[in-house]
Amino acid sequence: MTTDHQEEWHRRRRHAVTVHATAQERLRAAEVTQARALVADFARRARERDLPAEQLMARAYSGRGRYRTGLRGWYLKSDRSMAVGEDGEFYLLAVPASLRARVAGVTLRPDDPPLVVGRGGRDGESIPLVTLLERALNGE
Repeated sequence: MTTDHQEEWHRRRRHAVTVHATAQERLRAAEVTQARALVADFARRARERDLPAEQLMARAYSGRGRYRTGLRGWYLKSDRSMAVGEDGEFYLLAVPASLRARVAGVTLRPDDPPLVVGRGGRDGESIPLVTLLERALNGE
């Protein structure tokens, strides 16, 4: 292969990678938009049904220690690792361990909700977000 051919091949390859990455980012953004709408709708429906919200607690990544968040909402999983706040936002409830946070609590920022929770995880246990939300609405 001549140098000109190699350069052309590399140029085309870089272009293909860029096009693919752009398409993936557009898809991710569309999924996040759809998931945010599902989460906001869940919060609205939970309030309409007078589903009791509770104080949301975060856990250290290690699993040891619980931290106040100052948020109220509804847990989506039995391990209490994710929740929807009364503000209609999605939260992952894992934080770095901190003695200061044990006393003062933690401030969480909303996370981008996934359409499929656990997708790509090693344990193979993924579940559609809409299923988790429906279970939470039905008290499961």
